[in-house]
Amino acid sequence: MCHSFLRVLRAPFAFARRCVLACASLAAVHAPMHAQPATPQRPNVIVIMTDDLGYGDLSSYGGKDLKTPNIDGLARAGVRFTQFYANATMCTPTRAGFITGRYQQRYGAAVEQALAGVTSSSAERGLAATGRSLPQLLKNNGYATALIGKWHLGYLPQFSPTAHGFDQFFGIKSGYVDYYQHTDGAGRPDLFENESPTSATGYMTDLITTRAVSFIGRHTNAPFFLDVAYTGPHWPYQRPDQPSVARGNARHLMPYDSATSTRADYVTMVERVDKGVGEILQSLKQHGLEQNTLIIFTNDNGGEWLSNNAPFFHGKLTLWEGGLRVPTIMRWPGRIPSGKVSTQVAITMDLTASILAATNTPVPEQALLEGVNLLPLVAAPGAPVERTLFWRTDAGNRVQAAVRKGHWKLLTDGTHAMLFDLRTDVMERNNVAARQPGVARELYVLLGAWQRSVDADARALAAAAR
Repeated sequence: MCHSFLRVLRAPFAFARRCVLACASLAAVHAPMHAQPATPQRPNVIVIMTDDLGYGDLSSYGGKDLKTPNIDGLARAGVRFTQFYANATMCTPTRAGFITGRYQQRYGAAVEQALAGVTSSSAERGLAATGRSLPQLLKNNGYATALIGKWHLGYLPQFSPTAHGFDQFFGIKSGYVDYYQHTDGAGRPDLFENESPTSATGYMTDLITTRAVSFIGRHTNAPFFLDVAYTGPHWPYQRPDQPSVARGNARHLMPYDSATSTRADYVTMVERVDKGVGEILQSLKQHGLEQNTLIIFTNDNGGEWLSNNAPFFHGKLTLWEGGLRVPTIMRWPGRIPSGKVSTQVAITMDLTASILAATNTPVPEQALLEGVNLLPLVAAPGAPVERTLFWRTDAGNRVQAAVRKGHWKLLTDGTHAMLFDLRTDVMERNNVAARQPGVARELYVLLGAWQRSVDADARALAAAAR
């Protein structure tokens, strides 16, 4: 029966391409902010992105067994999103979506999946610089730019943070490291200062915080963009302040392993990130930069097995809500509301458009941003704007694709197609495709047209590179 249903959905529809173009037009309406006058003093921007944090792993998002007062304080002073999505279900593609402001699938297989270690074929792949990356555009606009933490978009110089417009880079190029030894999964050193390997002593989360605070202190008189990409709480689940009992060399311990990691280990890692966020906020206050700094806190994908993705189903590597919904908070005193909970549907690449708008940064037409500027949407008292968003993954040989339009979400998982009404079923337990075949067909057409569009762009890019 499921195969028959899919054959019906695969029937051609001439309006498919027009539907995707209509979605793109919506993005084009909201993304620019060129008509708005520049602020008297250009704002600083700090983006704090955690790694593998679960939706329910903050007190402000329902976490009961941990304390995150500093991140919760951002929520009280700003806007907390409850329907914010990552661009992907894993590290590399979400970060590519953020840096480019577009669906990462348009840049090909190199960044649609997570890059593996430097000893693998991934060493030769990455996100090629176009001159239109977010940090490059901000740099062109007079911003000092820095990435402190995780890159995971390529090892070679042409894929590096500095090639994309970051003036400074301190951190790792792989997907994860031992928090104390700073070595990747193969045991190779993975800590860089710009393009040069470096070494440091300390817990990785603390090293990132210290460098971020130092950058702020050195850039108090000119606008800056600081990307703080914490590796925490990504595995290995090594507790801070306990180097003598740190387990393994960046090994991912599973629940069935002997002497495995625990939720308590994980909680200490999350709380250490929160402590770092507090130190960053204190640095802004100390230097009188609080009022003129837009702070965005977000995460790259759903959490792993020790995470709390409640109230959603499943987690990282899947396109179920638990793999995609992420905690996201914005604070900009005097420019966006404080203490607001927003139900606006949004996605990682919206942050790109929002930052460029907030900083009044010129955006070339060739950038073709697909995110929208969220700032006027969160400031407006009206109802949220309806969005149409797309995802695709084949992580772990599990092929999934999904589209959300309004409150409807169509998820294809292998040969299965499921339709969910997220107004009443956020846990995605009630497949209503049999009762709403018209909606399922409409969304499937949109999803197919989007996939053809991104794949065509990826092929064109590959051909141009040959």
